[in-house]
Amino acid sequence: MNLLIDLPMNPQYLQPREKLLLYGVQSLSDAELLAIFLRTGVKGTNVLTLSQNLLNEFGSLYHLINADHKSFCSEPGLGTVKYTQLKAVVELSHRYLKVQMTKESSLTNPSLTHHYLASRLADKEREVFLVIFLDNQNRVIYAEEMFVGTYNSVEIHPREIIREALKCNAAALILAHNHPSGIAEPSQADRNITYQIEQACALIDIRVIDHIVIGKGEYVSFAERGWL
Repeated sequence: MNLLIDLPMNPQYLQPREKLLLYGVQSLSDAELLAIFLRTGVKGTNVLTLSQNLLNEFGSLYHLINADHKSFCSEPGLGTVKYTQLKAVVELSHRYLKVQMTKESSLTNPSLTHHYLASRLADKEREVFLVIFLDNQNRVIYAEEMFVGTYNSVEIHPREIIREALKCNAAALILAHNHPSGIAEPSQADRNITYQIEQACALIDIRVIDHIVIGKGEYVSFAERGWL
């Protein structure tokens, strides 16, 4: 009986960097991703254990990334250098997604659109209403955060959206806003303003393709619900 077990090739025995190279970055847990970023542990604690301890302390990777400077730096293994590096990595991902959005059709890659909007809106403490302006081939012209409100509401002016759409010669729009509560389910007010914008845009032959509400780790698409 020939039992050949190549332990290093089994994911559970691989270090995070090796696992990433063999199986792709999607195969890594939050703790493993954080371990690659931190690089080293602290005295008596290896980097993977340190990473898991930090996630347990803050509650999630999301809360760690959005921790304030004082809270972040008070943890062992962290400090101002790591804080600035992490903020830079997050901004780098935002800019990467923004560039990628301009290279691909928002209709043919809805997953990219959702990721981009989550990166822009999910960590906002107030409601922000964003509009993605598209050309007649559904390519992104640009995205604009047009209205900022309070924790649970934002005042939206359809005429301002129309003015901006005409200025950039947009043929279609994707609307989006966040719910700082984390619950993405649209309110009746969300549905009403979407209808108003859709009707106003129809008068000048501009399509509203979708309205996406971003929560914490979840989203709701009006188009997927059949509301547009």
